[in-house]
Amino acid sequence: MADWKRGLRRVLYPAYEARMLRRLSTEQLPKHVGVMLDGNRRWARAVGRDTAHGHRAGAANIEPLLGWCDEVGIEVVTLWLLSTDNLNRPAAELAPLLEIIEEAVASLAAQRRWRLHPVGALDLLPARTAERLKAAAEATRDVDGMLVNIAVGYGGRREIADAVRSLLQEHAERGTSLEELAEQLDVEHIADHLYTKGQPDPDLVIRTSGEQRLGGFLLWQSAKSEFYFCEAYWPDFRRVDFLRAIRAYAQRERRFGA
Repeated sequence: MADWKRGLRRVLYPAYEARMLRRLSTEQLPKHVGVMLDGNRRWARAVGRDTAHGHRAGAANIEPLLGWCDEVGIEVVTLWLLSTDNLNRPAAELAPLLEIIEEAVASLAAQRRWRLHPVGALDLLPARTAERLKAAAEATRDVDGMLVNIAVGYGGRREIADAVRSLLQEHAERGTSLEELAEQLDVEHIADHLYTKGQPDPDLVIRTSGEQRLGGFLLWQSAKSEFYFCEAYWPDFRRVDFLRAIRAYAQRERRFGA
């Protein structure tokens, strides 16, 4: 892109973003935003770098995103950093990715601006990664800030299976028979055993990189969510892209699944 075009954007975009912010009604904002941080590898290929460089560029964009969410008053953010399927990647790619995630989460925790909550099958992760995620959660447990779910080793089907397993174990300990459980089981019973129990379901789910599918992200919780698909790869996702997603959400008439 010509230098003059880049210079023009640097001048015009702040004014454009400020105008969008002024026009956003606080009554129309989502409380919970889920973000699928997709496209790191493709971004790396596009700029002629290796996969690890793409993941590091993506990790560097997490803190700005959380700042934008704070700016508009989002209460809960769920970041999908690593799926259960990703755990099957070659060790040469997975090990650096886990290290990058650990560093990113530790950096977020050190700032004590947000309350971090790991969601996912931590038992599937290497012990060091799981311990660092738990340590970040403990270090920010008392922070009075936005709740940030860190989805690592996360899969929607696995979450539902874990919820049902936890529910069955709870009732087994109480001595509830299967017949009694079958009679009283409802949606809320399962929801109370999800990784995000006690939280509002996501109002808005954003996916970057142009892909238009959930891929297993918050399958249960997103039944009535609104979706926004952005063409930009995650490392290139900007404040203006985020504000456009929020604006698109605010302009929709929510039908809650109807």
